Amino acid sequence: MAGKSKLPVLQLTVEEKARLDSLRHSRSEPVRKVERAKILWHYHAGLNPTEIKAQAKVSRVTIYNCLRKALAMGLEAGLKDTFHRPKAPLIDRADKAWVVHLACTKPKELGYAAELWTRRALAAHVRQHAATAHPNLARAAKSTVQKILAQEQLQPHKVKYYLEKRDPEFAAKMQEVLIVYQEVLVQNRAAESGVGSVAPTVITVSIDEKPGVQAIANTAPDLPPVAGKHSSVARDYEYKRHGTLSILASLDLHDGHVVARVEARHRSREFVALLKDLDAHYPAAATLRVILDNHSAHISKETRAYLATRPNRFKYVHTPKHGSWLNLVETLFGKMARTFLHHIRVASKAELKERILLGIAEINAAPVVHRWKKFDLLVPDL
Repeated sequence: MAGKSKLPVLQLTVEEKARLDSLRHSRSEPVRKVERAKILWHYHAGLNPTEIKAQAKVSRVTIYNCLRKALAMGLEAGLKDTFHRPKAPLIDRADKAWVVHLACTKPKELGYAAELWTRRALAAHVRQHAATAHPNLARAAKSTVQKILAQEQLQPHKVKYYLEKRDPEFAAKMQEVLIVYQEVLVQNRAAESGVGSVAPTVITVSIDEKPGVQAIANTAPDLPPVAGKHSSVARDYEYKRHGTLSILASLDLHDGHVVARVEARHRSREFVALLKDLDAHYPAAATLRVILDNHSAHISKETRAYLATRPNRFKYVHTPKHGSWLNLVETLFGKMARTFLHHIRVASKAELKERILLGIAEINAAPVVHRWKKFDLLVPDL
């Protein structure tokens, strides 16, 4: 039979007893705090440590530690953990800096075949080479390496692409293009207000090519939506390729009209054919100001030979290298993709060409003037 405890009696006020009673039945307080409340409650009620152990389901060490703190410093001290300084980390700043340095080094530079690290490969390299200078990392797991990298927000297993500006005159060429867009905007507003009712002497068009439009055929017929069964078109995963076509398009920045050709290739001869279509479409007295990129077909010997036969007819405005996003015709190609190129299926390249020309005709039936709105890219002083 358990004897009486040799510890002093725990004196509690009415408020303290009510607090202990509330804590020992709580389901929201931390478990350790509830356990200590039970220990103190039972001890105040007259139970000895052996009986408290059976009631509270805790060890005798926990019971005595809790009772000694409460008897020495009061109820609140008995309910709380004793302050203790955390254990010094084994992996120090130098160890972490070494892991970060490795993560910022390509594995091929260290004799591996891989171009990028995986977390597993990096952890294996750390363990293999940590023994001499960084022994604390000799048993580092993949999760340990991941935590170190996460602190520095490093992801050496991923690639994020960027495009370097290689054109030293990028800003000047961009400004030239944007100034053209401003002039076109002024012309269009004057025409809308009736001030510029006379046909403009300078007509601005935006030209580019969209290569690689695939002629893809189904191997099984599409299944239409059926109410109550499936809500969308069902299509077989397999398909057949018939090759690709290129769209050469010119977008009129004044009225939205599109002049386009669909060709098997986009060489100089196809580009010259597009220029001839533009020459035939617009009044002979007008100058055609053409915004276009630096594709070789635009400035080839064959193209320049044709331009020489039409002096003062065409005026080039080049976008900067890697700056084709400045060309408004890209918005036209985006519209084509959304309206009729996306998910298109055809039986042959001839059908694809026919469908593309039909889509362009539909665009010309309800033309939309494409406008450049972000003029804050203009550089004031070059």
